[in-house]
Amino acid sequence: MPRLLGILRRHDARATFLFSLGPDHTGRAIKRVFRKGFLQKVSRTSVLEHYGLRTLLYGTLLPGPDIGRREAALLRSVRDAGHEVGIHCWDHIRWQDHVAGQSAAWTQREMRRAADRFEEVFGEPARTHGAAGWQMNAAAYAFERELGLSYASDGRGTHPFQPVDEHGAVIGVPQLPTTLPTLDELIGLDGLTAENVHENLLARTAGGEHSQVYTLHAELEGMRLCATFEKLLLGWQAQGYRLASTGELFASLAAARLPRHAVASGEIAGRSGVLALQGARIA
Repeated sequence: MPRLLGILRRHDARATFLFSLGPDHTGRAIKRVFRKGFLQKVSRTSVLEHYGLRTLLYGTLLPGPDIGRREAALLRSVRDAGHEVGIHCWDHIRWQDHVAGQSAAWTQREMRRAADRFEEVFGEPARTHGAAGWQMNAAAYAFERELGLSYASDGRGTHPFQPVDEHGAVIGVPQLPTTLPTLDELIGLDGLTAENVHENLLARTAGGEHSQVYTLHAELEGMRLCATFEKLLLGWQAQGYRLASTGELFASLAAARLPRHAVASGEIAGRSGVLALQGARIA
């Protein structure tokens, strides 16, 4: 995190930081070994190198530390550095691996715990949410409005939209989906490495016809892939982009005139499992 803050400061960039606010149970992700595509993904990236052995034991052989309690000062330092802060989840592994099949009561309980902890840390309610692992269910979309969020970035898509049901009725809050692939989805495919993967992403954004939402991971871009991240920032600035938080992007939009889309789920290249996606446009 401190390294990321330094990089962003050097390039006069603003970002949105979404925090896991409860226990770190990273080690429990070992169960994903049975998920389609998971082994192929981890074979392309060094999980041990990115996370470290201690973190990979949290929630199994070692107790998971309470992130919001232990790192409250660090989390506040992000806000104090001028960045937007929001909710990622309470327990990352618990949400990512279970929310798709859980009840509304379970979902609301997890979201409320995260919202309460956010307010405890920052002294004010959260205004945005970005789902862990891009995993959602119908109750999660609906509850975001009850939590008083302004917008969210919960899935993958191509442009900002207002989620609606099949009848066109509004559900939840406006969504600013991630529009670009992440580094771990690209590295190891088609000859892409940590040294050249930025060229692939910059080719996707050349032209600058519309805004983009890029999702990074602190344990990647803030550690082994920090040089790659700096190349991306320099490249996007050269392409004419302003590096801003999703909150700034949302403020620039006419929310009442956002296109209405259903929410869907499906697979995307380079990532295992089913994710929340921007669905078909509904008039």
